[in-house]
Amino acid sequence: MLVLTRKPGEKILIGDDIVITVLDARGDSVRIGIDAPRGVKIQRDEVVRAVSEANLAASHIDTAAEDRIKRSLGVLAALQSAQSAQSRQAQPAPAVTPEAPIPAPAPE
Repeated sequence: MLVLTRKPGEKILIGDDIVITVLDARGDSVRIGIDAPRGVKIQRDEVVRAVSEANLAASHIDTAAEDRIKRSLGVLAALQSAQSAQSRQAQPAPAVTPEAPIPAPAPE
């Protein structure tokens, strides 16, 4: 790790296209400005760690939650089935009309 001492207004160059400028230094904090190409990701370490930890926690299987979801889906399926059966019973049967007899062809 390279350790540098800089005063406000002084810059650090990284490669040909990244410039870090010390903007302000007060007490135990330093404000910096970073000028870099759009394609370069600049992220705070604590944010990246928090997101990684949240993703890891979300990837663990909670069997109790899984069971609750399955029970809920089973109840939902049963309710939908009951509603479907009720709607079929409530609809009147289609009227059946007798067809008129088809006349026989005329003799030649």
